[in-house]
Amino acid sequence: MGKPTGFLEYERKSAPAVPPEKRICNWQEFHQPLPEKERRIQASRCMECGVPFCQAGVDLMGRTTGCPLHNLIPEWNDLVYRGNWKEAWHRLKKTNSFPEFTGRVCPALCEVACTCHLNGAPVGGKETELAIVEKAYQEGWAAAEPPTARTGKKIAIVGSGPSGLSAADLLNRRGHSVTVYERFDRPGGLLMYGIPNMKLEKRFVERKLRVMEEEGISFITGADVGRNVEAGELLSTYDRVLLSCGASRPRDLNAPGRDAEGICFAVDFLRGNTKALLDSDWKQTGSVNAKGKHVVIVGGGDTGNDCLGTCIRHGAVSVVQIEMMPKPPEARTDDNPWPEWPNVLKTDYGQEEAIAVYGSDPRIYETTVKEFIKDSRGALAAVKTVKLAWEVENGRRVMKEIPGSEQELPCELLLIAAGFIGAEDYVADAFSVQRDNRGNVQTPDGEFLTSVPGVFCAGDMHTGQSLVVKAIRQGREAARAIDYDLMGYTNLIVQ
Repeated sequence: MGKPTGFLEYERKSAPAVPPEKRICNWQEFHQPLPEKERRIQASRCMECGVPFCQAGVDLMGRTTGCPLHNLIPEWNDLVYRGNWKEAWHRLKKTNSFPEFTGRVCPALCEVACTCHLNGAPVGGKETELAIVEKAYQEGWAAAEPPTARTGKKIAIVGSGPSGLSAADLLNRRGHSVTVYERFDRPGGLLMYGIPNMKLEKRFVERKLRVMEEEGISFITGADVGRNVEAGELLSTYDRVLLSCGASRPRDLNAPGRDAEGICFAVDFLRGNTKALLDSDWKQTGSVNAKGKHVVIVGGGDTGNDCLGTCIRHGAVSVVQIEMMPKPPEARTDDNPWPEWPNVLKTDYGQEEAIAVYGSDPRIYETTVKEFIKDSRGALAAVKTVKLAWEVENGRRVMKEIPGSEQELPCELLLIAAGFIGAEDYVADAFSVQRDNRGNVQTPDGEFLTSVPGVFCAGDMHTGQSLVVKAIRQGREAARAIDYDLMGYTNLIVQ
């Protein structure tokens, strides 16, 4: 696929980013697409490797490598190289319901597994994917395509994040009538309120939602199933129900002084900020604001990084990001060969911005919070941290505090971005579905039907916290399972 010698003739070239000093002045996306001519050259680097690991989507050593959606990456690279954008779009949408989202927020598992990455820079599959879908919107190819016939079957989907939306997309395409219930005031779930605008502009989420409405999908917002909407009402009204509410229960910190004012979960902070910006036409930020404050973020993952970028845009005096794990190596180690996911140091956009604004990397590794220190009013004034070390105890590696390593950091706002521990209890309890010991809704391996007949589950609520691309795959597979359960057969193709 592509030009046979392209990977030898051309170096990888990525979409340029707006310099940190400029992009922190607004909430807009900051990558500037390559010109079409250069994008085609980049697509030509696909090397006809014979075995396209890029589309494998397999788990190696506990991490996924290759696209979980099994996108036909070599095929659309070849088509883009040859200028056949419309056919590239048709190949792309066969496997991916939302390339406009994954092309922006996916960590590019395809590129990790690219054969070019064995000895050099991988092919830029993620950026080519985004170029294809944006070309499709520009040319009108991505316009609404309502089904030509309806089956008479009705399906309720609880949750409008990536898994719920992808299931809705396929089930509606099949001809079923789909209604999506969302507890917040706007549909989109994680895509709308969990990911900051500078990473995924909400106009692109709204654009796709409009297309889905034009195709016949109904969205009901402010509908908190299990609270202001009864589970029994859905079970009696619809032929099948899909639970896709995410794993939105955050992991807390247990340390003295936890009741101090100024401690907030990252998910609430990010949601409040995006909602305030949308409600005010980008003029006001959320009620929890980092302006003029020393901020500590607990958690070194994507959510922590998103909090970091948000706090910098607020105008924080300083931001420190605490991570319990050791600092990753700069390059692959011998026990982490290609095509495994590279366990190496990644400096994301938030860290880049912090280095530019504050002059140093904000991350502190092998550290945790030992105490929250309050002022006389009960507000957070500082945090006491302690260093951690790995030890072997009863044959297991555990982290232990290093005596005498305590440090006090000024802090008026602390954001907890330490991950999630499963779905909200009240939704699962409302439907009486069984859960596993991690708090996820339980189904037989490889299946999506819960312990309650007619009730299915997909996405993070099913698997635990994961990636947008994996949630999309879960939703597509659940749609196929629901269609088969309803009709006795299915012609939905998910890969």
